Amino acid sequence: MAIVNVTADSFYDVSRVTDVEAVERRISEAVAAGATIIDIGGYSSRPGADDIPMEQEWSRVDMGVGAARRVAPEVAVSVDTFRAEIVRRTVAKYGAVIVNDITAGEGDSRMFDTVAELGVPYVAMHMRGTPQTMQSKTEYKDVVTEVVEYLSSRATELQRRGVKRENIILDPGFGFAKSVEQNYQLLAGLGRLCALGYAVLVGLSRKSMIYKVLETTPQDALAGTIALNWEAINLGATILRVHDVEPAVQIVKIFREYTNDKGFGDL
Repeated sequence: MAIVNVTADSFYDVSRVTDVEAVERRISEAVAAGATIIDIGGYSSRPGADDIPMEQEWSRVDMGVGAARRVAPEVAVSVDTFRAEIVRRTVAKYGAVIVNDITAGEGDSRMFDTVAELGVPYVAMHMRGTPQTMQSKTEYKDVVTEVVEYLSSRATELQRRGVKRENIILDPGFGFAKSVEQNYQLLAGLGRLCALGYAVLVGLSRKSMIYKVLETTPQDALAGTIALNWEAINLGATILRVHDVEPAVQIVKIFREYTNDKGFGDL
């Protein structure tokens, strides 16, 4: 899953694309490198990011998804949003997309019913609070148990609302309301989440859990990203959400050879 941030304030500045030509170029490069999902985000979820109105988010998502449909109509598109109305407008204009919701339905009470009605795949991510408050909400007795139990309960509720089990993807939310130490505990326990039997998405790319340990910046966190992405798929992750597509594709190829697992990535 290639990250395409149609924003001006995402934490990794190289990923920001704010005009249609840059968006199309970013998508073309990602697809050429082997991306099978393009993740369009119009609302920055970095810690402390500003809240923005829905219409501003929609203008960005509309531009991004439109560019993806023009440049790579055969490639799956994901929309990184917590607003049900954004999902409804996107599907009405462009057809089915994957919904990537950092709030697991907590940000908009209409979200679960909307994705059930539209029959689209849905990523439920663990987070506490909002991007503006989440880093003050990092108290856990057992971060792995609490994240697994939370996402299991959200998956159960999604199915109760009518979402098919095969359309549910779980994301433990690395970097969202977790300290550096908790992020590594969560990664070590990722197999427990994968054992629930749902597809699992991980977003580790260039995050602070890497560059803080290395005492560097997001720009210098690619090697750490590669190392953690390998461990994530080794523990059972299904989808890697990344800024750097080519290294991620290479990881998957090597992992398949290493494990003789020719079915990895067939979500």
